[in-house]
Amino acid sequence: MYLEIDFSSDEAYYQQLCNQIILGIATSQFTDGQVLPSVRQLADDIGINMHTVNKAYSVLKQEGFVKVDRRKGAVISVDVNKQRAMDTIRKSMEPLIAEAICRDLSRSDMHRLVDEVCDEFAGYVSDEGRYTPPPEKQPDAKRRAARREENTVEKDETDE
Repeated sequence: MYLEIDFSSDEAYYQQLCNQIILGIATSQFTDGQVLPSVRQLADDIGINMHTVNKAYSVLKQEGFVKVDRRKGAVISVDVNKQRAMDTIRKSMEPLIAEAICRDLSRSDMHRLVDEVCDEFAGYVSDEGRYTPPPEKQPDAKRRAARREENTVEKDETDE
């Protein structure tokens, strides 16, 4: 899985990493027992501080998504305890549901939102359980789009 940081986002970098790794687990891009890049390697690859990657790995360990092995480093270790997972997710959802209620969203509105998000995931998971990100999320597409934008800017500057 290609991990990247959105440097313009208000979301903390370590949280972006956590979310992407959890998404990778949910979509079978990361599998139980798979070794994640070392802290130093991942920090160098995506251009952030090693302490940020270390914090992300620590949070993922606390939440039961990875185990830290002295020899292997961070290893995907999906917690199969469904009740524990449901409790954790429930705690994460409570503030979101409270906010939705404060903003006058009905129960059916919230159900529709959850269904939409689930449908988005389902649309990119094949029958074999493989996740294929939409074109705009694929690394090559992003690079090509960035190059096109750079070329457009360069052409505009040379036209003047």
